[in-house]
Formats: sequence, C-alpha cells, structure tokens
Amino acid sequence: IKKKKKPSIRPSNKPNHVASAFNSSLEPTSLTSTRSAREREREREMSCLASCCASLTCGLCTSVASGISKSSARLAYCGLFGVSLVVSWILREVAAPLLKKIPWINTSQTHSKEWFQMEAVLRVSLGNFLFFAILALIMIGVKDQNDRRDSWHHGGWTAKIVIWVLLVILMFFLPNSVLTIYGILSKFGAGLFLLVQVLILLDATHSWNDAWVAKDEQKWYIALLSVSVACYLAAFVFSGILFIWFNPSGHDCGLNVFFIVMTMILAFAFAVIALHPKVNGSLLPASVISVYCAYVCYTGLACEPRDYVCNGLHNKSKAVSTSTLILGMLTTVLSVLYSAVRAGSSTTFLSPPSSPKSAGKKPLLREREEGNRSSAS
Repeated sequence: IKKKKKPSIRPSNKPNHVASAFNSSLEPTSLTSTRSAREREREREMSCLASCCASLTCGLCTSVASGISKSSARLAYCGLFGVSLVVSWILREVAAPLLKKIPWINTSQTHSKEWFQMEAVLRVSLGNFLFFAILALIMIGVKDQNDRRDSWHHGGWTAKIVIWVLLVILMFFLPNSVLTIYGILSKFGAGLFLLVQVLILLDATHSWNDAWVAKDEQKWYIALLSVSVACYLAAFVFSGILFIWFNPSGHDCGLNVFFIVMTMILAFAFAVIALHPKVNGSLLPASVISVYCAYVCYTGLACEPRDYVCNGLHNKSKAVSTSTLILGMLTTVLSVLYSAVRAGSSTTFLSPPSSPKSAGKKPLLREREEGNRSSAS
C-alpha cells in the first residue's frame, strides 16, 4: 500500500492583500499610541517643571517680602496696598460680566454696567479695609520692638497674604445691603483721607523748606523762590485748562465754574496767609498745596458722567478719557503709597517729638530700620 504524499504548502509569490491591509492598519495605530505616550510623558515633565518653577517663585516672593519687611515693614504693606489698587482697577474693567452671573449680587435686572463695576471696587476695598483694620487693632499700644507683637508686624507674610486674599474673596459672598452701607461710610472716609493727605503733604513740604533754608546760602533761597513760583504758575495754568475742559461754550456749567474759581481763590489765600508777618510761614508749602488743590478739583470734575454736557473732557474723544484714566490711576497709586510711607516715618504728623506720648522715643518702624543699619555696619 503506497502512502499518499501530503501536498506541500509552498509560499505563493502572489501578494497577500489581506495581510498587507491588516499590517498597514496596525502601523498607524502603533505609531499614534507611541506618539501619544511621548506627548503624555512630555506633558508630565512640563507640569513637573512648571510646579517646580511655581514653588521656587512663591518661595522667592516670600523671601523677598520677608527681607523687605525686616528692613521696612511699611514698604511691604504699601506694596500690598498697591496690589489691591491694581486688582480693583482690573476688576472694575473685567468683572461686570462675572458679577452678573452671581445671584445674590445680581438681584435686579435694572443694574447697569457701572453699578457692577462699583460693586467690584467696593468689595475689594472692604476686604482691604478689614485686613488693615485688624492689623491696626492688633498693634494698638506697641511702641518699640521689644513687644511680642512686633513679630506679627514684621513677620508672617505668607499667612498675611493668605488672609488678605481670603478676606477679599469673602467680600464677594456678602449681600448688597452690606456694601450699600459701606459705600456710604466710605465717602466720609475718603474725605477724611484727603484731609490727612493734606497734613502729610504739609509735613513733607515743611521738611523740604527747612532743609533748604538750613543751608543758609543764596542759591538755595533762589531755588526755593523758583520752585514756589513754578508751582503757582502750574496751579493757575491748570485751573485755566479746567475752564476749557469743564465749561464748554454754550452750556450753563455754573457748578463747575464755582469749584474752579474757589480753587484759584484758595491758592491766592494760601499765598497771602503764608506771607503775612504774624504767620511767619513759607511760600513753598502754600504753592505745593495749591497744586494739590487744583489736582483734587480736576479729579472731582473728571468723575462727572460722560454724557454730561459740562464734561467736555470725555465728550471730545475716547482716547482722551482712556489716557486720563491711566494718568489718574497712576497718580492715585503714587499719592496713596507716598502718603502711607510718609505717615509711617513721620514723627511730626502723628506723634510730635514734643508731645508727652512720644517721650523722646523713635517710632517702631524707624527704630527697626536704624537697628538693621547698625547691625549691618
């Protein structure tokens, strides 16, 4: 019996289209999976790198804030206050659409965009006020760095920044009635701040005047006279420009004219009082206060509604109003920060050396600064 041979399977030279199609369908999938794995790996590396950079940045900011606070705490507080002003400005421009989506804020369909802008600024302002008010209450009675609470004043900036952020965020959960009461009270606080700012400016200009007079040279007397005349010229020229901007021809703007004229009369009165023999004052502080009064008059008139016929500044062009907003913001930030720094270092404004409260001791901030200088030397 012959065994039948099994037919041998030889490889065919014909191309296998099914196998090639299967392989071709697998290759893109494998390449795609490989690429996606590489991309995920890169994303992990970038996220780790970003986390490290963020951690180092936070640590650096904390170290810088701690270093600044050790040499001068008021600079750190003024920096935080400046940040709050910038945040208020940003929220004033962009937060209106966001506040419309919050039900306990948007309680009426009649609220305008300006109302939401004011709400954003007031809520940041209230959080900032509570933060500094709490710190002020904690520091009541602290006279020198031997007090234990001095460490709370100069240290703990990470906790302070966290508390400040939480307070600002918490203000956006308050009802509108609370902000309405705060808005009314803040108007009186703003007026009080302007008076305090005038006193601080007077203290600074008197120190400036005494420093130049103490040199007892003719060139310094000429410099004093030149600066005083320049300030008075700037005040009266600026008042004339205010007439052009806020008293357009063909409109009855008696209230604007009254404020501008009163500003010029006050500037003239300051000069007469300063030159009176019984007062024995100086022309430099009077001239600087005159320029400041002209600026305050301008800021008040510039806040009039844009559609008001007597507000010729905003009616001219939008570019002018934008530049005015930027200039006003920068001037406000610089003046507020200068006032805070000057109030923190002034011995004649809050506690005169001759007063029994001072008892010949230097303020806490200045004492800490001079202690650091002596230790560094």
